[in-house]
Amino acid sequence: MKLNELNIAQASEGLRKKEFSAVELTKSYLDRIKETDEKIKSFITVTKESALEQAEEADKKIKSGEENNLLLGIPCSVKDVINIKEILTTAASNILKNYIPAYDATLVSRLKKEGMVMLGKVNCDAFAHGASTENSDFFTSHNPWDLDRVPGGSSGGSASSVAASQCLYSIGTDTGGSIRQPASFCNLVGLKPTYGRISRYGLISMTSSTDCPSIIARRVEDVAIVLEKIAGKDERDSTSSENKVDNYQEFLADENIKGMKIGIPEEYFLEGLNIDIRKAVEEAIAKFESFGATIVPISLRYTKYAVPTYYIITPSEISSNLARFDGIRFGYSATNDDSVEAKDLIEIYCKSKGKGFGSEAKRRIMLGTYVLSSGYYDAYYLKAQKVRALIKKDFDEAFEKVDAIITPTTPSVAFKIGEHSKSPLEMYMEDIFVSAVSLAGLPSVSVPCGFAKPNDREIEMPIGMQIIGKYFDEKNILRLASVYENNTNWHNVEPALK
Repeated sequence: MKLNELNIAQASEGLRKKEFSAVELTKSYLDRIKETDEKIKSFITVTKESALEQAEEADKKIKSGEENNLLLGIPCSVKDVINIKEILTTAASNILKNYIPAYDATLVSRLKKEGMVMLGKVNCDAFAHGASTENSDFFTSHNPWDLDRVPGGSSGGSASSVAASQCLYSIGTDTGGSIRQPASFCNLVGLKPTYGRISRYGLISMTSSTDCPSIIARRVEDVAIVLEKIAGKDERDSTSSENKVDNYQEFLADENIKGMKIGIPEEYFLEGLNIDIRKAVEEAIAKFESFGATIVPISLRYTKYAVPTYYIITPSEISSNLARFDGIRFGYSATNDDSVEAKDLIEIYCKSKGKGFGSEAKRRIMLGTYVLSSGYYDAYYLKAQKVRALIKKDFDEAFEKVDAIITPTTPSVAFKIGEHSKSPLEMYMEDIFVSAVSLAGLPSVSVPCGFAKPNDREIEMPIGMQIIGKYFDEKNILRLASVYENNTNWHNVEPALK
């Protein structure tokens, strides 16, 4: 097996046994990036020099025996909305194309303590606004399974970098499905933890009430390893939770799920769902039943309101978060543009505000500002928050009867680049199975469960199954995902990318 085809546990074992060094492992991934990224376009910034320095430091620690942890010397990528000290962090936006943070995000600090090797910052929809990476101000990333298709979004660069074997795992974010949908599109495991499980400090905010730093990798075990290292309370983030961080790997070792109750919501299997996706998820459910789980039909009746609710609340928070890019504090400023004349502060402000935003960012800012304006707040935003409470109540009632819930991750397989770009509504509907979970703040994981042929191509594209859990019950959804992974072979199928 090639070095860039290992999982975290295998790579860590190889480093400890001196079968290869962290520098050799890192070089294998840097070579892979050089070989493939012209086609895939995962990376905005490749940090070759610092990655090799981190790898050299990891080798010293391994040689001295002073540290022994699974992430020491393991190469990863990081979504470009997460601050890393002295590393260009653009949020895939022209407004931040020269921004170099002076501090690390908390999760980055924790990974550095574990001995991370960061290969670079990966592409996303600008400010994480989108479901395809087509809204990046720089370029669109490509799906390694079919270069004519999107890898999903907004964490598309995270997904494509892992699927193309350019890194072992990637840290992204999930606000309304932004790690689970790309995982489904690229045959990967993508975990959105409970809101507050991982600190948001150092994250360039999109929707503060649903933003979740998240993990994407090839294997459930890899996700569990990373989660355990970056989860936990952070004094710099008041929304981070004090709940105990579990030993997630320990729970994966227990494959006995006999007696667990798994809910199947009828609202997620209605007309319009791709027939191959329905079949694949139903076969996965039957497999869980054969393992001893009890399948319980349930109803999540407010699911149909999740997408409209999400797309009222999200633009509202975006309009607030992006207000800082006014040309005075941050962002493009007319004072730095010799081609623009401005007589006073008001004129500077008017000629600076909004410059550099892409069309999707502008769309969301305008919608959010409208929703929050006088006369519309009660009619839209307040009502959306009330519906959000009903969606949460739906899940609360369901979890009184079941231990976990299984649904498809997406209604279709990865779509063609440009297929939905002229219809924002079609793009927003990609979030139909994932947005309710985000609004409720619950944990969920997408795992590979099959393949389907798009109507226009012979090539098969990946299908993902979503497993939703109770608050801070990541251990049980990861255990269910691991049991399924260990008894199927979908995760071992690799894209034909050369």
